[in-house]
Amino acid sequence: MPQDDGEMDSLVRKRIRALRVAQGWSLDELATRARLSASSLSRIENGQRRLALDQLVTLARALDTSLDQLVETASDDVISNPMLDGAHGVMRWPVRSDPGMTVMRRRLTDPPPDNPARMRAHPGREWLVVLSGTAILMLGNRRFRVETNQSAEFPTMMPHALGAEGGPCDILGIFDRDARRGHLTDEPPER
Repeated sequence: MPQDDGEMDSLVRKRIRALRVAQGWSLDELATRARLSASSLSRIENGQRRLALDQLVTLARALDTSLDQLVETASDDVISNPMLDGAHGVMRWPVRSDPGMTVMRRRLTDPPPDNPARMRAHPGREWLVVLSGTAILMLGNRRFRVETNQSAEFPTMMPHALGAEGGPCDILGIFDRDARRGHLTDEPPER
């Protein structure tokens, strides 16, 4: 069922506010991230200011979502296609119900680092499921063996590393916004 411009406008404004609130951000925090004044952002959210495409693009980036997701109207769009992130060697799927979450598929071939200094720690939370093979999850001084169809969940502030045992291992990782940033912006530890 097509929506008229008024319904679409209202929907986008509600999404902007809902995404801001979900992040726990004040008007000032999102306005700073989007390089807008707090009063302009308030008027956008409340329908007192026209929605301009350049502002929608800026707001989508600041909210860590895409313009498509911000203005999406099809409620029957249930298929999500992966994006190949060649720089990090992963496939990513955005989680539509929570733009802060991302699903990534990775193939692990190396064992985890044996040196705790090469483990990562960053804000966030991570969940993973092993699709094939066996993964070794290092959390601080503890070593966990995660086999096919098993999953693990942990706070990423705990120093952690992941690797394969006995051959390649495919995993599906689910990252909250902070954990995803930690994995995609950190350089891999030096060997």
